[in-house]
Amino acid sequence: MTLRAVQPLDLPDVPRAEIDPTLPEVRLVDPATLLVDDNYQRNLSDRSIRLIRKIVAEWSWLALKPPSVSEVDGQLHVVDGQHTAIGAVTHGGIPLIPVIVTKGRTQEERASGFVRHNRDRIQVTPTQLHMAMVAAGDEDALTIAQVCARAGVKILKNPPPFAKFKPGDTMAITTIAAMVNRRHAAGARKVLDVCVQGGAAPVSAVLIRAVEHLLFSKEYKDEIEPSRIATLLTAIPEQIESEAKRFATERKVPLWRATASVIFMNRRKARG
Repeated sequence: MTLRAVQPLDLPDVPRAEIDPTLPEVRLVDPATLLVDDNYQRNLSDRSIRLIRKIVAEWSWLALKPPSVSEVDGQLHVVDGQHTAIGAVTHGGIPLIPVIVTKGRTQEERASGFVRHNRDRIQVTPTQLHMAMVAAGDEDALTIAQVCARAGVKILKNPPPFAKFKPGDTMAITTIAAMVNRRHAAGARKVLDVCVQGGAAPVSAVLIRAVEHLLFSKEYKDEIEPSRIATLLTAIPEQIESEAKRFATERKVPLWRATASVIFMNRRKARG
């Protein structure tokens, strides 16, 4: 386990915001008493409904982010966290939830707070989420990690400085996860082995899809050996990339499909 203390950053050029001396307070409230202002809050989309369904089915205090609310004339207006509040009410077995309460805010200030809650944050990347799921013991994430490790693929949390990827590095965790789902561990390992043996830096989503297509699609299956693909990736990577981009543009096909076609068309090159 690696732990680090919260440390301040050296930011002498950043002006310090003036701090309101009235601190917010934490309260336990009935979620059904919270109010949502439709003047600035989002309507419930299909995505919202899916999120609320997930909250209801997987409610966990450990995963709870207390809604931020503002007290106006004795009522609590939700600034951020309406999905959590709706999920708690929908669940039916959660009589109280913690909320963070500020007082005396105008509608303009509440709307500004909503904007900042939803704008001023760093989204978790798919690779960061994958790492967290591995740490949480998620079975699918552990399978993906094992497949990658055995193939010599290193999953990066963040892109390296100046995009200097090393052979075997990848950020394409979403593509790998989908491939494991389609091809299972053995099939995904076969594809990643080819990418690593070909010196791919990085092992990109485009290349993964292309190699998978060459190895498993009806169009190419058993028409080209995995070792031949790896040899071509090692011998003529720039040629494959440039020809694939041109092919994709001219034929109006996805770049991964164009890459597969170009590799296959060049299969007799770079022998030995």
